[in-house]
Amino acid sequence: MIDPSNPFPMPHAKRLCFLKNIIDHPSIEIGDYTYYDDPDSVDNFVKNVLYHFDFIGDKLIIGKFCQIASHVRFIMNGGNHAISGFSTYPFAAFGDDWQGVPLNPAYKGNTVIGNDVWIGYDSIIMPGVTIGDGAIIASGSVVTHSVDPYTIVGGNPAKQIRQRFNDEIIQQLVAMAWWDWSFEKISQHASAIASGDLELLAENHSS
Repeated sequence: MIDPSNPFPMPHAKRLCFLKNIIDHPSIEIGDYTYYDDPDSVDNFVKNVLYHFDFIGDKLIIGKFCQIASHVRFIMNGGNHAISGFSTYPFAAFGDDWQGVPLNPAYKGNTVIGNDVWIGYDSIIMPGVTIGDGAIIASGSVVTHSVDPYTIVGGNPAKQIRQRFNDEIIQQLVAMAWWDWSFEKISQHASAIASGDLELLAENHSS
């Protein structure tokens, strides 16, 4: 059995880890089998979750079976500045004489990555974005808005390139939620999942 609690599931390979095993932060949640790959150090993942301050309270939530390439960065809500005043400078952050100055940066909520999401090399995910199950983020993208399930996006800012499947199949895939199956069932049907076997989809849709 492939153990999701094993930090380094590939023997002798320390550049790829099951990510939840190296995270020690109450505001970061990672699902089973989600991996991060970095030729320098897998510790870079935490370093690339930026402006994540406990007093703000936002969370980074990543689902199961995601694939995250090196140099992917998550900008959290602590990186926001208020834009309603004459200056975006955070006077109150420095206290002392500026302690009472209003500090009201836009809060965009948690950043949520669904299941089976592939985030390509050097992408940036902005605060409060939700990326749906099965989506693909092209390398070098800057994701400023939420992404629908099974949609490929790319660019700066990231725009839709295409849907991976038609609407009917996407709805069935989201409903099937194979990532929530038992390890034994996933293993039994892994070839069908990987090859896009429509018979598997029909079988689970009718049951």
